[in-house]
Amino acid sequence: MAFDRQQVEQFLYHEADLMDEHRYDEWLALWADDALYWVPTGRDDINPAREISLIYDDHVRLQVRIARLKSGFAHAQEPKSRMRRLVSNILLTEEANGEITASSNFLLAELRRGKQDIFAGRTIHRLRPQNDSFKLVSKKVLLVNNNEPIDNLTFLI
Repeated sequence: MAFDRQQVEQFLYHEADLMDEHRYDEWLALWADDALYWVPTGRDDINPAREISLIYDDHVRLQVRIARLKSGFAHAQEPKSRMRRLVSNILLTEEANGEITASSNFLLAELRRGKQDIFAGRTIHRLRPQNDSFKLVSKKVLLVNNNEPIDNLTFLI
């Protein structure tokens, strides 16, 4: 199955916008039921079964994360972070099973309570074509500073 590069890019930009705008339910709807969201710590290719990750969530855990952010009890997100992501250097590969691997670089500016942080890294999305769009099967976020102390990542969804 041939894919439309522009359609994949628009999907990645749309996902970034949903996160920046705190549109949690719409963001969650992008994910497949067999989803995996992973943000490793320490190194980029750790074994998440034996080492700590910043995030290692399946679909159920993503639902719990979103419910907490929407509950009003996520005190580390009161007030909510203001964010903007830049997504660039998108490289696409079509896999044998018809899924698409999209790797990209990002910069994320986050402002909360007068403090601005800048995060940078690489994201590897695995996308499954579905109807006229895609479902997120997996997302691995490789933060440049994943081996350094990080103050507050509760805004990461």
